[in-house]
This record gives sequence, structure tokens and C-alpha cells, in this order.
Amino acid sequence: MRPVSERLKILVANDDGIHAPGLKALAEALRMLGDVQVVAPLVEQSGVSHRITYLHPLIVKEVHNSDGSHYGWAVDGSPADSVKLGVLEFCEGKPDLIVSGINSGANVGINVLYSGTVAAAIEGALFGVTSIAVSLQQGAMPPDYQATALQAVALIRQIREVTRGESTLWSINFPETAPAPPRGVKLAAMGFRRHADTIEKRKDPRGRPYYWSGIDPLKNHALEPGTDVKELQDRYITLTPLHFDLTETRILRELDGHEWSLEP
Repeated sequence: MRPVSERLKILVANDDGIHAPGLKALAEALRMLGDVQVVAPLVEQSGVSHRITYLHPLIVKEVHNSDGSHYGWAVDGSPADSVKLGVLEFCEGKPDLIVSGINSGANVGINVLYSGTVAAAIEGALFGVTSIAVSLQQGAMPPDYQATALQAVALIRQIREVTRGESTLWSINFPETAPAPPRGVKLAAMGFRRHADTIEKRKDPRGRPYYWSGIDPLKNHALEPGTDVKELQDRYITLTPLHFDLTETRILRELDGHEWSLEP
């Protein structure tokens, strides 16, 4: 791992699509830390989680800036596909850092499990690369992606410093853009309790029913102190370290040595 003072090789992805303003702002800000390669889905892939394409080929096209210079690679696939291709094909060697975002909307609580933004970071972590998902809660004011990107880079720099080169996985969430700045930064656990979940039923002009899911995911969560859901609600920027090992280690330890039988 390179020292944090050296310029890095950085892969940037997202789930909102390669033309998303949050992606552009983040890629520009990350150039303060190193050389940036953008590999992102061709179209929006919000909520696809860690979907991987393997039943048909992945089509990729180069995307250019208005002056004709290279901007990035657009992948007709998922966020995880984009990171996999970025690492194996377009970064010319393993990147030092992978950043996904800036997502249009928060990724806190159990929505972390559904998020394509977080899945892109998880895919990067599977390669043994420090990977960070960055999300911005949406509100009444237009989102300030440029300011958020600069603050995200400051936090990413510090994450690399405090982890001393260890490969880690993080989710950063910023409160919605507002006249007052965020109240500060808090290390927070992922909230996993929700007190409600709703499906909204509506009717089309011909009287046929249709359904909307996930209308207000933040309000569905229990606001437990110390969680990303609660701290974001209180207008703090949240830093949440994640891992992708889903093993329930408590049960694994409790049942260690148990003799299993195949007798009916």
C-alpha cells in the first residue's frame, strides 16, 4: 500500500449512471488525491444491490468530456459489474482506492443491503482494496455535490490515515443540503431495526392496481442512538465501517463440536 502522501490510482463508480452530477463532482474532487478512472453504469441502477451480469455479454463504451478528452467508461450492467471491469480491465493494474458515489439519496439502515452504491464499494473490497461509498440525502434544496465531494475527499484522506494502509470498507452519508452546514461528523453503526415497512397501492386511469415500494425509507427505521439513521436525521455526517462476511459467528461458536445426524 502506498503512503497516504503519494498520489493514488483511484477507481470511481456509482449506481446513478455515468452522467450523474454526483459522480462528476466526486471524480473531479478525487483528483486532489491521485489519478482517477471512472467506470460506471450506462443508466441508473439504483436498488440493484450486488447484482452481477453473467447471462449475457457486458457492452462498454467510452465517454468523452465536451472537449473530446476521456471521461470514463460506461458499462451496460450493474455497479458491481462496473467495479469488476474497472479493476480487471480499465485501471491498468490494481487501484489503491475505490470510491462509489456521490449517490442521490442516503444509504443508511437496511437500505445498505439494497444499495447499488454500497454494492460497488463491496465489490471493490472483495478485491482487497479500500472502498468507500458516498451518499447525499436529498431534501428541499438542490443538492450541492461539489461541496459534498470536497468534504468527502477530506474524510477519505483521514480514513486512509487512521487505518494505516489496511484495506477497509466504509459508507459515508451526508445530510441534505441546507442553509446551515452539517453539525459535525460521527462514527455510527448501521441501523438494522425498522418499525414499519410500507407498500403504497394506487390505481391507474383504467382502475388497475399498481404499487410503489420504498416511498420514505428513512421514516420506516427505528431511530436508535448511535446508528447512521439517527445521526443522519440529526444532521450529522455519518461514517460507518462495514464488512461483507455474513456469518453469524455467535451461533458458529455455540455449535462448535455439535454432532449432526442424517438419521430421519
